[in-house]
Amino acid sequence: MVKTYDYIIVLKKKSFELIDNVSSLMLLLALAAFVFDAYATIMLRNTKLEVSSAWLLLTISALIIGWWIFCNNQKKRGIIPYFRFALMFAAWGWFVVPSGQFIAMIYLVACFLEKPVKVPAEIAFDAEEIVFNSFPKKRYGWSVISNVVLKDGLITIDLKDNTLIQKAVDEPVSKEIENEFNAFCKEQLL
Repeated sequence: MVKTYDYIIVLKKKSFELIDNVSSLMLLLALAAFVFDAYATIMLRNTKLEVSSAWLLLTISALIIGWWIFCNNQKKRGIIPYFRFALMFAAWGWFVVPSGQFIAMIYLVACFLEKPVKVPAEIAFDAEEIVFNSFPKKRYGWSVISNVVLKDGLITIDLKDNTLIQKAVDEPVSKEIENEFNAFCKEQLL
């Protein structure tokens, strides 16, 4: 069952440049390894099975390059790129490379973690708790909250352990909604 929240505050978008750069570096390393392995195998004229795996690596390399180009086009258009399919192709390629299974597992983990890490930052509020939509999810019951205020495009959450969380809101909020939200939070803190 999907839980509904009384208020959801969307935070300013953060940059995913580091994640994209790490994904790109992983793909570049995989491409270099696959092309080198395929070239060495074909030039040495090994058995038909080994040569066919070399052609498979070259096909996987082409798929990675195609998805990489697609992601870079998405980025240029202002859309969040997801390199996970290229990472999945790379993991498949590492399974083909002799003794590349451990590296393949690393690529699979990166493939499955990329999307949850790039989830838009939101904070949800209801009568029971405050939930940060991040990876990993953070939940705070109202009993650990000292104060919550939304004012001038900033959400401030003061925890009883003297931790202060302050984030910028994505879009301007009208004074009426700001007052309504602050009254809701004050009611939960009583």
